[in-house]
Amino acid sequence: MAAAGVVSGKIIYEQEGVYIHSSCGRANDQDSLISGILRVLEKDAEVIVDWRPLDDALDSSSILYAGKDSSSVVEWTQAPKERAHRGSEYQNSYETEWDMVNTVSFKKKPHTNGDAPSHRNGKSKWSFLFSLADLKSIKQSKEGMGWSYLVFCLKDDVILPALHFHQGDSKLLIESLEKYVVLCESSQDNRVLLVNSQNKSLSQSFENLLDEPAYGLIQKIKKDPYTATMVGFSKVTNYIFDSLRGSDPSTHQRPPSEMADFLSDAIPGLKINQQEEPGFEVITRIDLGERPIVQRREPVSLEEWTKNVDSEGRLLNVENMKQMIFRGGLSHSLRKQAWKFLLGYFPWDSTKEERTQLQKQKTDEYFRMKLQWKSVSEEQEKRNSRLRDYRSLIEKDVNRTDRTNKFYEGQDNPGLILLHDILMTYCMYDFDLGYVQGMSDLLSPLLYVMENEVDAFWCFASYMDQMHQNFEEQMQGMKTQLIQLSTLLRLLDSGFCSYLESQDSGYLYFCFRWLLIRFKREFSFLDILRLWEVMWTELPCKNFHLLLCCAVLESEKQQIMEKHYGFNEILKHINELSMKIDVEDILCKAEAISLQMAQCKELPQAVCEILGLQNSEVTTPDSDTGEDENVGTTCPTSAFPSNSLPVLAASEAKDDSPAQTLASPNACRLTPA
Repeated sequence: MAAAGVVSGKIIYEQEGVYIHSSCGRANDQDSLISGILRVLEKDAEVIVDWRPLDDALDSSSILYAGKDSSSVVEWTQAPKERAHRGSEYQNSYETEWDMVNTVSFKKKPHTNGDAPSHRNGKSKWSFLFSLADLKSIKQSKEGMGWSYLVFCLKDDVILPALHFHQGDSKLLIESLEKYVVLCESSQDNRVLLVNSQNKSLSQSFENLLDEPAYGLIQKIKKDPYTATMVGFSKVTNYIFDSLRGSDPSTHQRPPSEMADFLSDAIPGLKINQQEEPGFEVITRIDLGERPIVQRREPVSLEEWTKNVDSEGRLLNVENMKQMIFRGGLSHSLRKQAWKFLLGYFPWDSTKEERTQLQKQKTDEYFRMKLQWKSVSEEQEKRNSRLRDYRSLIEKDVNRTDRTNKFYEGQDNPGLILLHDILMTYCMYDFDLGYVQGMSDLLSPLLYVMENEVDAFWCFASYMDQMHQNFEEQMQGMKTQLIQLSTLLRLLDSGFCSYLESQDSGYLYFCFRWLLIRFKREFSFLDILRLWEVMWTELPCKNFHLLLCCAVLESEKQQIMEKHYGFNEILKHINELSMKIDVEDILCKAEAISLQMAQCKELPQAVCEILGLQNSEVTTPDSDTGEDENVGTTCPTSAFPSNSLPVLAASEAKDDSPAQTLASPNACRLTPA
């Protein structure tokens, strides 16, 4: 739900005399009835429901400005008062030239992430608006009980104040809403109408393929696979068992095989079929050998980091530091510093002075780009449809990104403004890509850790360099990753792959969201911080995130196959794993898979290319001459030095057989971290 501002658009429904009873139960209270106007509007292909008091007006005192720096948690302040107290030191500072660029004022507070208080503008506290796409249900009043009223409940379980219709009844509103959504009577309460969204318009490229409006999920995937995946798959139970069936399961059910065909068409060009894919290497059953057992260490501490920094601030023994981060992650106090190196914002070999100069240069560059969109007038924007569309999407996404996190919760949270401004500035940085849904999910943890607008932007830009292909219009990055994931999974467990194919799930669409935003919606916020920093080390091999997918799927294989899950059940089961996966366990399993493959001497070339393992003649590290029994043997090489791997074999051998439990002559025994 967004704070109510001036909303323009095509008016579909308008009704005055719609009241909020703010003090129900208190007799003779003159302020208990708040008269307002209710509208339903079409704006930018979105349907908005908007209610506001009749005397609600814009309060100019709520306009806020910004200082450039936000290196600590921030608090809203009113601009005129704050500027009156700023001294000459600030006026002559490096930051003053950028004041015109900003929209909010920040006052540093000694809070930790998410502790900044929020403030409301009391004059409009009853106003609200929301997108129809966010509506979950409508509760109606009992017939014959005075004025009719409606209560809107949103998908995030926010319940809005009851709207009482003093002039006329609510039937016209319900009829207007039914033009855009399907309203089904709840089986538990006949006064509750459950909302079932459907997309009335088809993508041009698929307009002749599917005409039935009841199949909203498929239409959404075809029109905008990112939105459908982020929203539709996150509510896959509702979509599969409600949207696709509509209100009458007996008349709307389609066979899962037919549904899978529609899904396969959603990403044109994606055909995960080893026989048909050009240049695809047919993978036969290969003995990968024993899978090692790995153990993780404690997070890298600030003390450990400091010991590896020289007098000029240059980091020493970078590769060893990356391995430590891969094996244990980072302590939270270190993240703000270390992430800048991991993401490539700071060069690993830079001195403290060089980094200070770089930050000054990047600050200039950032605010110049920010000025580009901040200085666009309303008249200019009317003639720039792409910028309008970017802004509309960003505003919509920011209002629902990590709102349960204290750093972003509340209506007047400065973190939301920073999210918005960074994403708008990124549109200036990469206007060809602009903004695509899902990018706010990638930025949110970065801003949370950096607590600084400029640093968060450049870390985000670096991360987007890695993720760019995921968001491109042709979706080539997603196609490639799904095909590569299928290749790896087939090598690890061809039987499981065959089962998925028999259930029309061989395209692995249930992994789409995992890949698109790197598991952001699958793990808790703090677990994502750990997972991402491990992946950013680029160890132990290329495309390690695909092995994480394999590790999760392998963990769920038994339940999927033993319970004979079909197409719908697989989608539902995978979706319900969200927030239930143990991040440390999955990291251990994925690393073990990488080591198992690295030790295999007959790894298919296609797999070697995916993981960046090059077939080469290698020798054991303890060989003085390089001439031993392994010379001339073709096997992959890992990104890790083999003599530094804390690994034991996953062997069924007894403990009194040490020769059988060692993974290889080159692996050392595991010691507690």
